[in-house]
Amino acid sequence: MQLTEVKLLASNTDLSLINKMMQRPPHEDFSLKETKPHLGGGKVTGDKLTSTYDLVEQMQYLYVRVVKAKDLPAKDVTGSCDPYVEVRMGNYKGTTRHFEKKTNPEWNQVFAFSKDRIQATMLEVTVKDKDVMKDDIMGGVLFDLNEVPKRVPPDSPLAPQWYRLADRKGDKLKGELMLAVWWGTQADEAFPEAWHSDAAAVSADGLASIRSKVYLSPKLWYLRVNVIEAQDLMPNDKTRFPEVFVKAILGNQALRTRVSMSKTINPLWNEDLMFVAAEPFEEPLILSVEDRVAPNKDEVLGRCAIPLQYVDRRLDHKAVNTRWFNLEKHVMIEGEKKKEVKFASRIHMRVCLEGGYHVLDESTHYSSDLRPTAKQLWKNSIGVLEVGILSAHGLSPMKTKDGRATTDAYCVAKYGTKWVRTRTIIDSFMPKWNEQYTWEVFDPCTVITIGVFDNCHLQGGGDKAGGARDSRIGKVRIRLSTLETDRVYTHSYPLLVLHPSGVKKMGEIHLAVRFTCSSLLNMMHMYSQPLLPKMHYIHPLTVSQLDSLRHQATQTVSLRLSRAEPPLRKEIVEYMLDVGSHMWSMRRSKANFLRIMAVLGGLIAIGKWFDQICNWKNPITTVLIHILFLILVLYPELILPTIFLYLFLIGVWYYRWKPRNPPHMDTRLSCADNAHPDELDEEFDTFPTSRPADVIRMRYDRLRSIAGRMQTVVGDLATQGERLQSLLSWRDPRATSLFVIFCLIAAIVLYVTPFQVVALFTGFYVLRHPRFRHKLPSVPLNFFRRLPARTDCML
Repeated sequence: MQLTEVKLLASNTDLSLINKMMQRPPHEDFSLKETKPHLGGGKVTGDKLTSTYDLVEQMQYLYVRVVKAKDLPAKDVTGSCDPYVEVRMGNYKGTTRHFEKKTNPEWNQVFAFSKDRIQATMLEVTVKDKDVMKDDIMGGVLFDLNEVPKRVPPDSPLAPQWYRLADRKGDKLKGELMLAVWWGTQADEAFPEAWHSDAAAVSADGLASIRSKVYLSPKLWYLRVNVIEAQDLMPNDKTRFPEVFVKAILGNQALRTRVSMSKTINPLWNEDLMFVAAEPFEEPLILSVEDRVAPNKDEVLGRCAIPLQYVDRRLDHKAVNTRWFNLEKHVMIEGEKKKEVKFASRIHMRVCLEGGYHVLDESTHYSSDLRPTAKQLWKNSIGVLEVGILSAHGLSPMKTKDGRATTDAYCVAKYGTKWVRTRTIIDSFMPKWNEQYTWEVFDPCTVITIGVFDNCHLQGGGDKAGGARDSRIGKVRIRLSTLETDRVYTHSYPLLVLHPSGVKKMGEIHLAVRFTCSSLLNMMHMYSQPLLPKMHYIHPLTVSQLDSLRHQATQTVSLRLSRAEPPLRKEIVEYMLDVGSHMWSMRRSKANFLRIMAVLGGLIAIGKWFDQICNWKNPITTVLIHILFLILVLYPELILPTIFLYLFLIGVWYYRWKPRNPPHMDTRLSCADNAHPDELDEEFDTFPTSRPADVIRMRYDRLRSIAGRMQTVVGDLATQGERLQSLLSWRDPRATSLFVIFCLIAAIVLYVTPFQVVALFTGFYVLRHPRFRHKLPSVPLNFFRRLPARTDCML
């Protein structure tokens, strides 16, 4: 039996070409590279740092903590001063904020100078008085860098000391300054909030946007609103049957029920509406009962607001109690004034927050968290994921500053509800972060996403300053189940971004990853558990509901994180969560088709091999298959053990070629390296489209052509199914008569003939020598193709 589908695939796709395309190595420039960085400073034992910060290279910094000053001399006619502190190390200079008219100021600011960039031998800390014309020097303190102590966490912080101010000659002056100066690394707790010497050009307003931060996604709930009925509604027009529906609003989410079939003042619905709610609950659920009095005119019959803090929380499938809510009606008085009037109308509902579901804000294919919302349902963690974000190199220029190309790069990593953001390295195509982060792991079949971005908010002002958006440089996904436990993976991952002009490598990011398992037994047990919480299977949500709820969840997460300080901006969150992955893409469709063909390629290869056996291409192999077939028929109890033993041997054989490196973005698998420019332009088009009419017409005709071929394939599949049904439907009386008589004869023969004899006869007939074969189709296939289908009944 040859379907049009097979003909279509055979005519449009060469299977050998597909296999070569899927198996050939990727472009060398886009490949993953294993590295050997100098992790943990090269100290294996005896160093406290390596126990907690051993996946990054140590970076030495000179830290200066300016705490406060006292008894500063007066510098103006008011008998006071406007002091600030200047910390200078060679060509690098950092300043504290200044205080007006204060002789005992407190700053408590930390400055960090990278040892790699230090060229001086002395540290100079000067107290100055801010003036309109020229700032006056009030005194300072000098430190010899060779005398500065070294601190290694988790040692306690170095206690600051009072230093008497002196002039450049060393003579003591009035006033004292409290300081602490020490050598440390990026593991120091003062590191995240410190002013860094490589960020000297950043404005004071922009400093907050370059520091490393940890964010937490808001706790998300599914809110289920079961609208049952309403009673005693009071429509204004008593002469018509009301067409009533319920509209529910939560924040920027709005849903409505269908119009009630019972067109009375006591309508029934019994319909579920699903929302996404985030803690802390800031907005109430607002319901309004409305009457459609005209095609585009609705009349509000009553409203009620329900604070989510008082809504029941459900952890399993047991129904919560229903409640009646009174409706309030708004009446117009004197044209503009509104007055709330309570009356007897009410609505019957079941409202609950669903704690047994996992709120999907990521694609299920690469989700980083699968736990239910309610913490009571969480299982114990199975391990710890540690990621060292070391550096990047070869980054592409992302913008121009002062007439030259530059990049201000930072990383964002997302796993579970925890987001981390590294500090921004200013004006560098080879930034070094060397920051290490840790996550608890509750399921090994999850994915961590790490993205690299260019900071466009260094001058402060946020979105008000021209509406700048941080540019994406690329991202990496790592599936934890592909990692060996307790092994440190150090690789340089290519940062690939798809542009309308094609795929482009934006640089490489250097990562160190370690997945530590606390209980191997618990982790193995996870492979037998459902992927999602059980409520997804007991009361499953529809596909359209999941799509809508995922969109609302991503919008909620991006809105909340963009309100943090510094904000994790909307474009960053949406890129990390792959918000646009569901949109139509010709390139992605081709890639998925090739993936299917690669999977079916194994079955096709088995079919070709069996055809060679049947045609005696290799007589020795065919004879051995005959012997094996005879043994299995005579001893059928060996069939299943033989199959499982064969699979075991295949698995052991393939162990020699098991992947040694974690997977990464594959341009050939994604069909990104040979995509047509028009297909990429279509993929980057807005929704709804913004392209000219002739381009849209061309794309529409192309889509119609593809859909026509798919329509033919679906029709052929339906035809084969209808032919099967027509065997016993008597649509063709002669064919059904022949089939029924054949079934009777076959039943009698099989009743009196041992099954092994029938199996041997059938097997040897299929494996018969080519000289006993004909090139014409077999009798059963000819009979099947002559059966009627319902295609002749279609218009």
